[in-house]
Amino acid sequence: MTRNVLLAARMAAAGFTQQELADAVNERIESFTGRPGTVSDRQVRNWLTGKSRALRARQRRALEEEFGCQAEELGFMAVASRSHAPPASASPEVPVRRRAFATSAAALVVAATLPPQSVTAAPRVGMADANRLETAFAELIAADNQHGGTISLETRALAFAQHALELQMIGHASQRVRARLYYLAAAFTGTALWAALDAQQPERAGRHLDRAMTLAGLAGGSEMQLRLWGHAAVLSLQQHRPNDALAAAEAGRTSHACRRDPLMRSLAAARLAGIQAGVGGRTAALRNFDLAVEAFNRADPAEPRPTWLGFYDQSELYGLGALTMARLGRHAQSEAYLHRTLSTLRPGYTRNRLYYTTHLAFAQLRQHDIEPACATAESVLGAADDASLTGRTSLLMDTFTRELSEAAPRANSTAQWVDKYNNARGGRT
Repeated sequence: MTRNVLLAARMAAAGFTQQELADAVNERIESFTGRPGTVSDRQVRNWLTGKSRALRARQRRALEEEFGCQAEELGFMAVASRSHAPPASASPEVPVRRRAFATSAAALVVAATLPPQSVTAAPRVGMADANRLETAFAELIAADNQHGGTISLETRALAFAQHALELQMIGHASQRVRARLYYLAAAFTGTALWAALDAQQPERAGRHLDRAMTLAGLAGGSEMQLRLWGHAAVLSLQQHRPNDALAAAEAGRTSHACRRDPLMRSLAAARLAGIQAGVGGRTAALRNFDLAVEAFNRADPAEPRPTWLGFYDQSELYGLGALTMARLGRHAQSEAYLHRTLSTLRPGYTRNRLYYTTHLAFAQLRQHDIEPACATAESVLGAADDASLTGRTSLLMDTFTRELSEAAPRANSTAQWVDKYNNARGGRT
């Protein structure tokens, strides 16, 4: 029996549980027959496990309308003749979050990368399965570092999270393996969360956060919860809830993982400092950044650490310090930190390079160095492409343009920048 990875990927991308898909199919059936469908969550599970590959005509039509594609693209058997035309796209009633993801080609691409399942009814799931997912997770982290938060990355991460959970459902595994699979499901969901944050999509990010926190709790690992508290703080800032952001950062700082590992303690303290600076806690922010530097210097770089923490090195430490100093109004010190960050940032971290270079332009602008600020901002446009100029950086560029126009409305550099930026932005839309 072969698992239906195509349907699983589409469901994960759309955010469906088995019961939710059953309900959606039944509603679709009612819309064109006048009577509710009778699909159950058990039937959906049979679809997912491959036990049932054939569809009744009403089920086929409902699934095709819900996902906006033919049933064969969902992993079901073809039929000799079709009594209805395949839908060109999802109907207007489909929620935006489903329409945006369910039609993404990434859901099909990721299906081909999922590890194959045993043909036995209840296969044995072991660390080899978990290790394959670990490799996929590392590849997603590398893609995020290079290109930032994209819909494709978010979709792939959700599909891998679903696969980790399905291994729990259909196979036999030891307690250690099950804990690792929950951890990986949380890790993938956390990556989807970060992709949504990077793309400035807080509503989607909030759903991912709730799910990831639950999975991290089931895994029993405090270091994954530390990662998620950091993301929760960013989400709260995007939603203009600074007190919640502060509480999330403090929860991360006091986690067991921070007590055990000085590198994690450094990251949590640096993040907390930045948020404290933003809410007016000047003394606390400076104290925590000093603690972050001290903890970083005490950390053993050779100690094995989780994949997601690989981004945190001295360049990132001073990047976070630059953000803290900027929020405290110390723009010269922020600029100095940013030069250190950009001079030591490793290859492959394209998204972070663009992000911190944009902040360097702000630091120069706020010191009234108009021409250097414009030149720095122009270097971002020259280096960025559609994939790497993500939502956060795009928003910063819009803000930079507005502040520049207010600070030096008659400067030649301002006029030249506005023209170049408008042309570049028009090319991306």
